[in-house]
Amino acid sequence: QVQLVESGGGLVQPGGSLRLSCAASGSIFSIDPMGWHRQAPGKQRELVAAITRGHSTSYADSVKGRFTISRDNAKNTVYLQMNSLKPEDTAVYFCNAWRSGSSPSAGYWGQGTQVTVSS
Repeated sequence: QVQLVESGGGLVQPGGSLRLSCAASGSIFSIDPMGWHRQAPGKQRELVAAITRGHSTSYADSVKGRFTISRDNAKNTVYLQMNSLKPEDTAVYFCNAWRSGSSPSAGYWGQGTQVTVSS
């Protein structure tokens, strides 16, 4: 089992920044990609960004150039730096970790952290 604990959500004005953190514990040797998903009210959950142990990254088109995912393997922690936030970034953000070659949906999930972008 793998446990994921997120932190760093909150309320921010448009154009502002937030940094999310996700600490992994347990059988972390079994996981490789880690990522952040988000789900806004009435919308499907979407993968925002992902990163491998080797620090290869991928991003949804909607966040490219604004969000940066990073990973500290020694601390078993993944981060999501969110800049130039827009109201449409408002959602619950979930940390996700999965086995290489498997689907993110079949992996482990954090409890979610709310991000609200509003003036």
